[in-house]
Amino acid sequence: MHVLFVIDPLPRLKAYKDTSVAMMRALAARGHTLSVALQGDLFIDAGVVLARTTPIELLEGADLHGHDWWRDTGAAQDVALSRFGAVVMRKDPPFDMEYVYSTHMLEYAQAQGAKVFNDAAAIRNHPEKLAITEFTELAAPTLVTRDMARIKAFHAQHQDVIVKPLDGMGGTGIFRLQAHDPNLNAILETLTEDGTRTIMAQRYIPEIVQGDKRILLIGGEAVPYALARIPLAGETRGNLAAGGRGVAQPLSERDREIAAIVAPRLAARGLLVVGLDVIGDYVTEVNVTSPTCFVEIAEQTGFDVAGMFVQALERAAA
Repeated sequence: MHVLFVIDPLPRLKAYKDTSVAMMRALAARGHTLSVALQGDLFIDAGVVLARTTPIELLEGADLHGHDWWRDTGAAQDVALSRFGAVVMRKDPPFDMEYVYSTHMLEYAQAQGAKVFNDAAAIRNHPEKLAITEFTELAAPTLVTRDMARIKAFHAQHQDVIVKPLDGMGGTGIFRLQAHDPNLNAILETLTEDGTRTIMAQRYIPEIVQGDKRILLIGGEAVPYALARIPLAGETRGNLAAGGRGVAQPLSERDREIAAIVAPRLAARGLLVVGLDVIGDYVTEVNVTSPTCFVEIAEQTGFDVAGMFVQALERAAA
């Protein structure tokens, strides 16, 4: 199978820990061929969705801490997306209008026979923070609004809350507001841009000190291990990008319960790979654009997460 990755520029990837690279390596190990394209390489010509694609191969024994872990195997060429065995959308956020346009083009490509994972419309229709509102029974008390008076009332009710932008990643823009926080007004004015930008507020979950767990769902099934991203001392955020420490651990009974509720519903929509963020007993985010943590879980447990992905992709693209 020839698999196209729509991805960020390869030189920018930290190959030794990048999930997309782990996916590529697992695909190559099973004999599949690879090509790459950037988001900006997608285009429509005479109604056909194409991309400027470059075929690549992964170098055996390469140092994944460097930049020479792949090489081009041919000249870039314009190829209809329907000609690939699978198209894997792994472009990282920001989820801006360019990203939305890309999902439209990928959706049109699907109508022309392309097999896109994750499903383009499903990516677009599952904003990663708002998606938890579909599963209110699994989420902590949550408010989504740009009305600062409503947020203040929510804060007054719960006393200790997390506020965050809807389009952030890696822990950016997340604040904890405790009771009588002197910076309450300034933080809300900044995040909402004086009431013109919608944000999310959630009741603080004290179990964050035990880690913000990433639970991976692949092909409608849960990977049996989660990565608990444990915050630095004095830090609210467990994100690895914010200095959190990743510790792999078997799924708890509650983790499995959450996965059993969420996984089949999202898989039925064409979401092949999903990353649930779980703190304590609560789902806090549903990541569908480019979920990560394959490498950390595999290195600490020996479980072949990327191999599980390849098998799921082969089944879905068949």
